[in-house]
Amino acid sequence: MGDFFTIEIQQKLIETGEAFVTLFVELTLLFIAISYLVAIINQNISAERIQKLLGTRNGKGFLISAGLGAITPFCSCSTIPMLIGLLKARAGFGPIMTFLFTSPLLNPIVIILFIPVLGVQVTIIYAVLALSISIAAGVLLQYFKFDRFVKQELIGISSCCATESNCCEPASGSSSDCCSTEEQTSGCCSTEEQTSGCCGEKKTEPSKYQLAWVESWSLFKVMMPYMFISMIIGAFVHGFVPADFFTEVAGKDNPAAIPVAALVGIPLYIRVTALIPLIGSFVAKGVSIGAVMALVIGSGGASLPEMILLKKIFKWPLLLAFLSVIFTMAIVGGFVFNALLG
Repeated sequence: MGDFFTIEIQQKLIETGEAFVTLFVELTLLFIAISYLVAIINQNISAERIQKLLGTRNGKGFLISAGLGAITPFCSCSTIPMLIGLLKARAGFGPIMTFLFTSPLLNPIVIILFIPVLGVQVTIIYAVLALSISIAAGVLLQYFKFDRFVKQELIGISSCCATESNCCEPASGSSSDCCSTEEQTSGCCSTEEQTSGCCGEKKTEPSKYQLAWVESWSLFKVMMPYMFISMIIGAFVHGFVPADFFTEVAGKDNPAAIPVAALVGIPLYIRVTALIPLIGSFVAKGVSIGAVMALVIGSGGASLPEMILLKKIFKWPLLLAFLSVIFTMAIVGGFVFNALLG
């Protein structure tokens, strides 16, 4: 018995380690790539243009951001670089939150997988539900001025090299030694500029690709400790939560199956695309379609790793509001699907 228990623990530890490596490689590459792409976009599209497209005037920004979320194949964690980029560009707060809600739940891959597994009718209901609640939540959060709960110190992150028109020209109010040692070694300041005291006669302006790399790398370094913690938690859940745990706590005999499924789903880091193929097996084991959809929305829309990352950006009231929206969406979706298809 003891040997079996030891072997089982070892197996779970191996699975946890493998999950951590997978998450580490995947999220690191995604985070850097997306933040780099967003930095390039921000350089080519002015903040005024983004504000105009994703503003709150006439409600167009909410529809555009919902559409943007629906076409970007991001998971709950990989939306973070895009979120920060939109906040830096001072896009409308309500549309930004709408994007944050829709992006992990609706994208072409999710829709393509939904249709053969659940049919066109269920896919349309799911898409309309996710879009409508996301837009309504964005409008309400904007109306109640939850933007005051965004931490401005992270939104202002960027090295002077990434913000000034000239790499070695000091920003207003900053010291004359604008380029730090790290920025000098990153390639932002050339060797001549370093030896000439950073602000010497010869100055070269870095390319937009260099500026984008400096900005994305700076953001990655700030977020990395939180990503590391979130990946450990995500890997632990993957390795130690039993595969039948959900079917045991959210079976048809449990009258609270839908809220339980939503609660169980939110801490997990599981993509919607990974859950869709399991829907049939969950239903076959006695789980209602409503509870399954609550799990899909809860785990796809939020996750414990994402909450750790968002805590770096949001203050508690906004973080709790975000979780409340996902939880409400999961419960409403669960009861709607049970009523229509149960």
